[in-house]
Amino acid sequence: MIYIIKFLYSFVLPPGLFIVVMAGLVVWLWKRARKPAVVLLVVTLLLYASSTNLIGDLLIGSLEKQYPQPRSVQGDVIVVLGGGATEGTPDINGQGNLLGSAANRLLTAARLHEATGLPILFSGGQVFGDSGNEANIAQRQLLGLGIPAKDILIENRSLNTQQNAVFTSQILKQHQLTKPILVTSAFHMPRAALEFQRAGTQITPYPTDYLASENVSLYAAKLTPSAGAMSTTGTALKEYLGILALKLK
Repeated sequence: MIYIIKFLYSFVLPPGLFIVVMAGLVVWLWKRARKPAVVLLVVTLLLYASSTNLIGDLLIGSLEKQYPQPRSVQGDVIVVLGGGATEGTPDINGQGNLLGSAANRLLTAARLHEATGLPILFSGGQVFGDSGNEANIAQRQLLGLGIPAKDILIENRSLNTQQNAVFTSQILKQHQLTKPILVTSAFHMPRAALEFQRAGTQITPYPTDYLASENVSLYAAKLTPSAGAMSTTGTALKEYLGILALKLK
């Protein structure tokens, strides 16, 4: 019963609701204007496909598998890339929180620090006027986790991945750090690795924050539309477009 309810909900809430409405318009147009109906049908099918977990997982999974997580790492610093933050929201020891991806990256870095004793360099600034400064928030949270201040470096100016790479590379040179372990979301790692390469910094990739399971199964929920699946598809397409743009430069 639970799965039936979930299935029905997927077509009552957006984007499923919009797909149902568009499909109805296709039926209504079919005998009145065949060409517009065909165009609308194609758009509807593309919208439906892009909003299913099956397509989202396949697209994001193809990015996440490009860099396997190493079993052991050797380096002299852990570099963490930000992924969004809120400003003014309550936290245990202050205000402002990292968003899901950034928080997962920070947690991985903290665990790597515990295992290796390496310092952490967090990179990320305040991207929008109403978003938090990612590196400043990360610094406070790392201190709250018991990581010594001497083991925390921050780069709090960057607004995108390109600036992450450039500004972080400058700090690494200042501190004579030459073997960074790069921590970012697995789907983001291919583009981030290219940006660091262009900035002249050789990194050891340590992907985390996986969105797709290792083995993709097929069941009804994989074929129902959802906003989350559409977000995953959009994230994957954004990364592929970013990679293409880098390779064409």
